[in-house]
Amino acid sequence: MRRTRPLLAASVALATTLSTERPALAQDAPDVGELAGFVRWGGVLLSLFVIGGIIVFLRVTGTLANSLSGQFASRRLLIQKLESIIRFLTYVVGAVVCLGLSIRLDPTALTVIGGALAFAIGFAMRDLVAAFIAGITIMFDRPFQVGDRVEYAGQYGDIIQIGLRSVRMNTLDHNVITIPNNKVLTDVTSSGNYGALEMQVPMDFYIGVDQDVRVAQSVIQEACLTSRYVFLGRPVPVLVKQVLLSNVVAVHLKARPYVLDTKYEKAFETDVHIRVMEAFTRRGVRPPAVLYRPVDAPAELPPRARPSLPAS
Repeated sequence: MRRTRPLLAASVALATTLSTERPALAQDAPDVGELAGFVRWGGVLLSLFVIGGIIVFLRVTGTLANSLSGQFASRRLLIQKLESIIRFLTYVVGAVVCLGLSIRLDPTALTVIGGALAFAIGFAMRDLVAAFIAGITIMFDRPFQVGDRVEYAGQYGDIIQIGLRSVRMNTLDHNVITIPNNKVLTDVTSSGNYGALEMQVPMDFYIGVDQDVRVAQSVIQEACLTSRYVFLGRPVPVLVKQVLLSNVVAVHLKARPYVLDTKYEKAFETDVHIRVMEAFTRRGVRPPAVLYRPVDAPAELPPRARPSLPAS
């Protein structure tokens, strides 16, 4: 009995200690109700209506911009730029309004909610944040603009939208390509017109080395200048050089005219090529061909080069 008394006293002391520590542990646990208290549920419901209104507004703005672009063709690029800016500002303002309506932005709320969600949101949305920052950089740095004809990663077409997350390109095959903004900043992008309606359209022609180069050069330049798609505010040079084309020596003529609107690029190129081919046929200008030069055979071979005759 004497030995069990110290054990009994120790058990009572341990139970007393645990009972006094449990409230402290319970106080250290996060209160979910306190976190939910920072949310304005009425504001969340109102934010849904705000988001719906933003969607309707953007659709109406896009439809109006397309209609105005068709009616005022000379102002098409300006209208598309304004529509892109309005879309960008609408996204930013809508996000700020929804955040202000849904959350009580006092110091305590910022501390609790920011500390709990910063790491999770930052890790999950790192690509989206990078694309968002890249979109802001594109808006200010302007490697290209809405309406520009751009070549990127083997794709060639018109930039139709610059958004918060991505850039959309409409190719000449009428395929809409979505490119993340952060990809655009890390790769090389080529812009043909950079904010202007007119754009240079290089065209290549080949003729034989025995043809009249001056006539061919005059025909190409005349076909470019008389096309209805040409922009006459720029000169039309025709460069000439001799090249080796598929083991055949040829004359390469390169015309560099400007089209009056980027949307007529392929029509302009087709029109000039057809007119040049027809003029070449009328004037007898022929394409490259293998040429054989006659060489007079020597009357007698040198002694060392004479073939030895077999003995009969």
